[in-house]
Amino acid sequence: MNRTYEIMFIVRPDVEEAELDKLIEGFSANITNGGGEVKNVEKMGRRRLAYTVRKFNDGFYVLLNVAAAGSLITEIERRLRVSEQVIKFITVRMDEEEKRLAKVKAIRDTKVKRSSQPIAAPVQAPAAAPDAAAAPAAAETEEEKKPVAAAPAEHVPSDASPETAAAV
Repeated sequence: MNRTYEIMFIVRPDVEEAELDKLIEGFSANITNGGGEVKNVEKMGRRRLAYTVRKFNDGFYVLLNVAAAGSLITEIERRLRVSEQVIKFITVRMDEEEKRLAKVKAIRDTKVKRSSQPIAAPVQAPAAAPDAAAAPAAAETEEEKKPVAAAPAEHVPSDASPETAAAV
């Protein structure tokens, strides 16, 4: 039964580009000869390592997406282990990861998004005595409508011009 795997390996930094391509082609040929399928090859380039591995501080990262049987993956891991150019590798089974992500997504889709719901109208406090509350409010609005009388001239500052005194 073929499953989906990601194989990432790091190649020594002193390996030439042609040798790196030859190494990748060799691993790809081993996978296809064993009955697997190489879905994608991604050369991620030269990067710095997080810590020193076999006295190297950087290396060439390569990612292979593979569909193959478990026995073939075991053989590829053995070949990666004995290859002198490869300083580190990891194999991850992706079909289980894809199932887990699909399950999480299904759970998220069933939950209601609060941001997509309309905002409820604010609740207003009930008035205890609507007639008593309305009377002062009406008086305030009538007072606001009255024009404001002009200030007497004696309250205008002495340094103000006569035009501003008349306008006030």
